[in-house]
Amino acid sequence: MQGTLSDSIGQLGQLMFLDLSFNSGLSGTIPASIGNLAQLTTLILAGCSFSGDIPKEIGNLLQMTFLALNSNKLTGTIPPQLGLLSKLFWLDLADNAITGTVPISTGTTPGLDLLTNTKHFHFNKNQLSGTLTGLFKPNMTLIHILFDSNQFTGPIPRELGSITSLQVLRLDRNQFAGAVPNITNLVNLNELNLATNKLTGSVPNLSSMNVLNVVDLSNNSFTASAIPAWFTNLTNISSISMSSARLTGEVPQELFNLPQLHEVVMSKNQLSGVLTMPGSIGTQLQTVDFQENVIVDVAGISNYKKTLLLAMNPVCSDKPTVAFCTVQKPNVIAYSTSMAKCNSASGCQSGQGQNPANCGCAYSYNGKMVFRAPSFKDVSDTVRFQQLEETLWRLLGLREGAVFLSRVHFNEDNYLQVQVSLFPSTGTLFNVSEVSRIGFLLSNQTYKPPPVFGPYFFIADQYVPFIVAGGKKSKFSTGAVAGIAVAGGVLVIALILVGLFALRQKRRNKELKERSTDPFASWGAAQKDSGGAPQLKGARFFSFEELKSCTDNFADSHEIGAGGYGKVYKGTLVDGIRVAIKRAQSGSMQGAPEFKNEIELLSRVHHRNLVSLIGFCFQQGEQMLVYEFVAGGTLRENLVVRGTYLGWKKRLRIALGSARGLAYLHELADPPIIHRDIKSTNILLDENLKAKVADFGLSKLVADTEKGHVSTQVKGTLGYLDPEYYMTQQLSEKSDVYSFGVVMLELVSGRQPIEKGKYVVREVRQAIDPADRDYYGLRAIVDPAIRDAARTPGFRRFVQLAMQCVDESAAARPTMGTVVKEVEAMLLNEPDGEGSNSAGSSATEFDGAGRGAPSHPYSDVEITRSSYGGAGDASDYMPYFEVKPK
Repeated sequence: MQGTLSDSIGQLGQLMFLDLSFNSGLSGTIPASIGNLAQLTTLILAGCSFSGDIPKEIGNLLQMTFLALNSNKLTGTIPPQLGLLSKLFWLDLADNAITGTVPISTGTTPGLDLLTNTKHFHFNKNQLSGTLTGLFKPNMTLIHILFDSNQFTGPIPRELGSITSLQVLRLDRNQFAGAVPNITNLVNLNELNLATNKLTGSVPNLSSMNVLNVVDLSNNSFTASAIPAWFTNLTNISSISMSSARLTGEVPQELFNLPQLHEVVMSKNQLSGVLTMPGSIGTQLQTVDFQENVIVDVAGISNYKKTLLLAMNPVCSDKPTVAFCTVQKPNVIAYSTSMAKCNSASGCQSGQGQNPANCGCAYSYNGKMVFRAPSFKDVSDTVRFQQLEETLWRLLGLREGAVFLSRVHFNEDNYLQVQVSLFPSTGTLFNVSEVSRIGFLLSNQTYKPPPVFGPYFFIADQYVPFIVAGGKKSKFSTGAVAGIAVAGGVLVIALILVGLFALRQKRRNKELKERSTDPFASWGAAQKDSGGAPQLKGARFFSFEELKSCTDNFADSHEIGAGGYGKVYKGTLVDGIRVAIKRAQSGSMQGAPEFKNEIELLSRVHHRNLVSLIGFCFQQGEQMLVYEFVAGGTLRENLVVRGTYLGWKKRLRIALGSARGLAYLHELADPPIIHRDIKSTNILLDENLKAKVADFGLSKLVADTEKGHVSTQVKGTLGYLDPEYYMTQQLSEKSDVYSFGVVMLELVSGRQPIEKGKYVVREVRQAIDPADRDYYGLRAIVDPAIRDAARTPGFRRFVQLAMQCVDESAAARPTMGTVVKEVEAMLLNEPDGEGSNSAGSSATEFDGAGRGAPSHPYSDVEITRSSYGGAGDASDYMPYFEVKPK
């Protein structure tokens, strides 16, 4: 795509997501009119050729969660107005030519110190200068600070040591001076790089950083000292670099025992004495570099067969030809995908390569993945790179093994760079839509690699079959080549459609306000598209005045939740019944037929474990749904509120109740209904802790029983989303089963699906140990409130059932009816357990428990697949989604 970004972009007032990333032909300035896009949540202009200043008007985009302007030609300073983006999750300005200081707020101007919800500060590879004093606050939730390769001066701010969420801190290649502040509280740090500054004082104490993988303190002026003894306690460390760090004394041989250590580089110091290589050297150790020290002898050399570098030490003065005394590159062969099972590719046409999956010739889709903060240094690590291969073919929907990795190395910026070739599952080439789909997932980071690789960016090569060479058309199909032109026009078409949609919505809202107060005016029998007035079962019409009265004119004091759909109010009807009223805001209103269909669906769904629809209002331009009020709050709130004690048996009953409600939707509703947003905040508890599934108004009917799925835009919630549904966009009941399995793991752990960058499904899967008879390997994961229950057979079976529900293959998951029967059996075997019937029948009421005071049980957010940004406590290594309220 080539050209400039027009000022007209500012007219698309309803635009929420704009991604033009990695179109190097896009140039010119970023128009100030972009600040008019008040609904914009995600702006990605990475990898283009934009120049000039960052528009200060971006500070008007108060809904923004994701801003990526990296890898352009931007100049000027960082606008202080970016500090107004209080919802910002990701801020990436890296790899530009931005100058000046990082703006700090004053009494009259904003600054980046106000971004307390932001997880990522990526400002590396610019020309930023000045100090960072005042930038960091203890209440910040940053995960990544990448400030390397700038011109910052002054001390490292002491407040940095209080941001305990930090996982990566890169301040290398600047001009920071003075002592390193106390950073012992940064216990979640995976990578620390302070190299090539002007730091003085003592070497920082890192003894508390038990998960630290990579540390580089090279090229500083620390006070002369011995190698810190606490290094030998950092059992997860894989790389230690302390060249030119004024180290003295002997090298402790215990350093080489560290089990994960891959390389230790301490050249250009004053280390002395005898270097002893012990008999129990860590199996991962590949490189030991102590060049340019004053080491006089080596002991135990036979114990180490990998790369040892001791050139320019006294020990080499009379042994210049000994291998460890020669200047040499580390003897490490970088990983490359094995092609041992295939013959030579000489038979392939020009531009083709051999597909590792079947050894056939095909045109691969190639590109470069650059990982900016990997937590390992071993470019020969077969296990990790094979994991990368597997996640690529699996999550990109390719054939097993259809990925070739090559040219693995660390570049001049100390970033891990990997050349990736992806092969088509069938035939010899990808079609246009496949190239577009894969490119989107990679260049926009929807795909996430294994966590050890960290965040990345992807730069795709031009796909060979689509290249028009020498002024002549490629011999491949003209349709394929024409497809590129079509793809180039997709953005223009999309923007036009968004504009038309905005005008249509504006017109629709005006029409709604002008309608008659007759609630069925738009549903007359003569209207073929609506089929007449709604056929309700157990729900009734409410006038606007009735609902206005019972909520004191929708007073703020009655508000109990809010989202993109609108606000939720509690009210009391004239007969004393308490209700929850969902009032649609203008942008989320449906057409009359759609609203009619929804209330017809909701009104005929009746089950004790489903939140009941009492009625609706369709009057004076309003669309409101009236539900029963469930006073006990959400399951999520009850798991975290200290006033609520949920013992193991109560959790089983909650699981059973919500499973029954879901099984009813799948198996007894007519037609069957897929919820598609099961999560702990959509399971409400009444005064007796009886579970009720809520918010199935977003559900999909299963219209085609032969297919057994519905093709639909992916919707769901981060952490609960079925990976198969996410990749195929084919929704089935098994998608709900996956989400319910995540809820089961919440009941076990008390944790949210994603906490501190860790995904509960992955954590449980990796921790399970069948040999552990007490805790099944889950002692560190299970909620302390139910830890004793972990010793029971029922607990183990519950976890096994949950893991079956979250199986990556939908076909391997049980039905909700099966889940109900399994949990019923578990309850029967619990002390004082009572019998119960299956999903559709009545069952014994559940007993209650003390509760706290949960609020906003109807609040909610929704995510869609089309997104790149994230929010909250989501991991860097999980897929990014647009977060928008429902």
